[in-house]
Amino acid sequence: MIVDDECMIADTLSLILRGRGYEAFTAYNGLLGLSAAQSLTPDLVLSDVMMPGLDGVTMAMEIRAILPSVAVLLFSGQAGTSDLLRQAEEKGFHFELLAKPVHPDEIIRQIVLALEKNAA
Repeated sequence: MIVDDECMIADTLSLILRGRGYEAFTAYNGLLGLSAAQSLTPDLVLSDVMMPGLDGVTMAMEIRAILPSVAVLLFSGQAGTSDLLRQAEEKGFHFELLAKPVHPDEIIRQIVLALEKNAA
């Protein structure tokens, strides 16, 4: 599942993942992402961090609290994400952060690693 408030980015990532054989669903904000995760139970959530309303880190923590087996990868092009990640770590959550822009091959590599790590 891809969550990003920039529809073009979410849709492009979805196309890339589908082209690599993954099922991909998009949500265009954190609240929709949280709701979709609860109903779809994805293997992995790939989410932007800085979104209006519910940010990606808070959404990821809520998803992990409900669905602890879901792998989460976050990406961001903004420096302000470090405070959100630190707050998550203080609550016992650790998330991998990819810096935007991310090359599609690197996204796929990180997804494979995250899914392998979760399966172990």
